[in-house]
Amino acid sequence: MLDRYAIKVIRWPLNALSALPDRLGITANQVTLSGFVIGLCTLPALMMQEYLWALGFILVNRIFDGLDGAIARRQGITDCGGFLDITLDFLFYSLVPFGFVLANPEANAVAGAFLIFAFIGTGSSFLSFAIMASKRNIESPVYKQKSLYYIGGLTEGTETIACFVLFCLLPQHFALIAWIFGSLCWVTTATRIWVGYQTLKQP
Repeated sequence: MLDRYAIKVIRWPLNALSALPDRLGITANQVTLSGFVIGLCTLPALMMQEYLWALGFILVNRIFDGLDGAIARRQGITDCGGFLDITLDFLFYSLVPFGFVLANPEANAVAGAFLIFAFIGTGSSFLSFAIMASKRNIESPVYKQKSLYYIGGLTEGTETIACFVLFCLLPQHFALIAWIFGSLCWVTTATRIWVGYQTLKQP
């Protein structure tokens, strides 16, 4: 829901920041992989209940996620880069609630499982429509800079990052936040299925 506005805010800083790695010959895929490796450090930090460290790793991961796209737009967007980016994004998204489950299984296990279940809904509806839109050469009217069709929803990347920040700042309320955000994710999934089906059933 907020991604279209967030993109306008962060586009210029990311474009400016991407100039140096581009001049150094650093590729977008290298930044994607580096950001994912940094993001993996979130899991042990959460397991040890070092929530501020986890928050730092999450934020660096998300900065790298934006930076790889800016570099790709300089060097040329590729299918393999888009595939790598979206796959590692969804893996990272699931890693965060899993880390909170490991940190406190008794309090967080069911809520964490529900949130990961909801992420399956948002992710599968997102990617399934992108595949069909690509077959029909349907381009996103809003996210033209993306490597695949970006169908929006109530919970997008910006909202997910905000949720993760709340998790780390208020870890004692993880379960409540996860139930609320997971429910919103299911609203997103339902609207994506409806919009996607209505779009694709047109001849």
